[in-house]
Amino acid sequence: MGLSDSEYERVVETLGRHPTYTEVGMYAVMWSEHCGYKYSRPVLKAFRKYREALEGAGLENAGVIPIGDGYGVVMKMETHNHPSAVEPFQGAATGVGGILRDIFTMGARPIACLDSLRFGPLDDPRNRYLFENVVAGIAFYGNCVGVPTVAGEVMFDECYSGNCLVNAMSVGLVKIDNIASACASGVGNSVMYVGSRTGRDGIHGATFASVELSEESESRRPNVQIGDPFTEKLLIEATLEALATGHVVGIQDMGAAGITCSTCETSAKAGTGMDIDVLKVPRREEGMTPYEVMLSESQERMLAIVEKGHEAEVEAVFKKWGLSAVVIGHVTESGLVRVWEGDQLVAEIPAKSLADEAPTYYLETEEPEYLKQVRAFDFNALTEPRDYGEVLLKLLDSPSIASKEWVYRQYDHMVQTNTVVLPGGDAAALRIRGTHRAIAITTDCNSRYCYLDPYTGAKIAVAESARNLACTGARPVGVTDCVSFGNPEKPAVFWQFKQSIEGLAEACEFFDAPVVSGNVSFYNETPETAIFPTPVVGMLGVIENVDSRCTIGFKKAGDVVVLLAASGLDLDETESAGLGGSEYLKVVHGRVAGAPPTLDMAAEKRLHRCLLEAIEKGIISSAHDCSDGGIAVALAESCIVGGIGLRAKIPPAARPSAALFGEFQSRVIVSVHPDKVPILHEIAERHIVPSSVLGILRGDRLTIEVEGSVVVDKPVSELAEVWSKAIHRRMEGGC
Repeated sequence: MGLSDSEYERVVETLGRHPTYTEVGMYAVMWSEHCGYKYSRPVLKAFRKYREALEGAGLENAGVIPIGDGYGVVMKMETHNHPSAVEPFQGAATGVGGILRDIFTMGARPIACLDSLRFGPLDDPRNRYLFENVVAGIAFYGNCVGVPTVAGEVMFDECYSGNCLVNAMSVGLVKIDNIASACASGVGNSVMYVGSRTGRDGIHGATFASVELSEESESRRPNVQIGDPFTEKLLIEATLEALATGHVVGIQDMGAAGITCSTCETSAKAGTGMDIDVLKVPRREEGMTPYEVMLSESQERMLAIVEKGHEAEVEAVFKKWGLSAVVIGHVTESGLVRVWEGDQLVAEIPAKSLADEAPTYYLETEEPEYLKQVRAFDFNALTEPRDYGEVLLKLLDSPSIASKEWVYRQYDHMVQTNTVVLPGGDAAALRIRGTHRAIAITTDCNSRYCYLDPYTGAKIAVAESARNLACTGARPVGVTDCVSFGNPEKPAVFWQFKQSIEGLAEACEFFDAPVVSGNVSFYNETPETAIFPTPVVGMLGVIENVDSRCTIGFKKAGDVVVLLAASGLDLDETESAGLGGSEYLKVVHGRVAGAPPTLDMAAEKRLHRCLLEAIEKGIISSAHDCSDGGIAVALAESCIVGGIGLRAKIPPAARPSAALFGEFQSRVIVSVHPDKVPILHEIAERHIVPSSVLGILRGDRLTIEVEGSVVVDKPVSELAEVWSKAIHRRMEGGC
């Protein structure tokens, strides 16, 4: 079950007796790291904006960010890593379903989904199988439920071969005055089970997520839930309609730990208790024990607290939509969750002991040994390529950089007809009907940076997310995170975790984008290796005028291409020269080494403000940040998307490879009409952002000069062919 001997003794002490079998199971799932955050909770207090909630003051299903006009955006991201590793289709599908329920149980209508995915190299058949079926599972659930999947990221590295990462994010729109609570308030109110029937799928899914993967993990396939998006669609409509009656005083998804989680957490938040009868729970399998009913993680189910005397009205709403709606108990003043099987009491536990009093462990930290080796890498020993144009093609062919069309073409990203910036750019954007505003959303994390320096890597993840939003014309307003690491009981892994969280907290506070919700996933490792530290950032921004939104593709011949480089145009001349942790170093030289690029957060923020002013005033025609692959890849991508050529002169660096492919931070490529170049320079100067003209759009080739020498000269059509088909080719031919 996952309880240690000392934890079992603590259960005995709490209850004053030995627990029943059902009670042991309930404690096991609620005191797992997945539910109880017993290792991560002390570190997560670094996030000031929801520190109070983490300490027990009513954290709801997801976080809410006000965006004006009386609206709020509800957002959250969660992992479904272990389930996806053993059953990729259903693991990914139910990850989408679970995150959607966290949104609409807040009273918000889901308007978009995003994902952040990590896999091993696609030359391995197992990795191709996982990749194909994870994407298919996400597409299946999102398309069927009618919520567009509009943005995301996919990266590939050997460290994820044994443990893929599947992060699902959802956002919803709610009137601030209509946010639903997850509290079991009102003694005597009815406890109503709504949604699908309960089966044996997903039992102990929470504890499964709290151990390392191994050869035995395949036997945990029954721990993976089975999703039904058509039922979820009905549940969305029924829930929002039921909340509109005003008779639902509290509601929570039955996610990890199922009925156990929803009963104890809603009771603990309200300071109440709850009596339920498991014989009244709708089931799809016969002979289920109370233990199985309480721990099942069957999908598309929720627990609603309904005002006494109004049960029939709420039940009628769910029955109209063809869903179960059954009163299984009532709210008490005892502070205890009592579970009955008819007239037999099978569990009697203080709600707070399950929900709020999981043992907390302050784990040891130790800087990993590998850092000495990777930091000692001699960049001066690198030989320069003979043909930089061929290197550019090789980078565009790298699945981590290449077009992700193979992924997002499977998603219905236009359902609900609000998507105004489509997948494939720096961020997606959706209009807010009835207002002039739009929201922009993105996910980001360079896990190689975090492997080399988790503190700096985490800050870069936040900065790049904010930069992506700024390139779209959006002001960052909030963050949900989804952080994945190896076994936290290993001091080196917990050091990575602590450093990453401190980096995230500092950067989110600096960029005025508070972390309002999130998820921690540990034990992402196999006997062979742990994953890179992967603190994924999901960031929300607001575009004040939807008509001013910006995209990455160059627009028309004659436009001038300008580099806005907030850290200055005199690039880093240190030994790493922007190549530490870069895609170039990995793809061309087969190494992950050095230090990640330096980040000046004050300069980064000035760049964002410069971009926002220029975009809002209609000065900029396109904007694209320089990230993976450096300035050469950014220029190539804007040429490919725009279908136009460019002759550019780029700033020099320590070596041509660094100038072309160094991943220096805080740089954005923009295009402007020639008449507006002076205005852009004036805006940039006012924001203390150096700007430099790179070239003029014309023709059908990308030509790049460094220090007077042409180092790249390729037809845009050739670049496009490689970039657009890299993943297709590997998935169809296996190479």
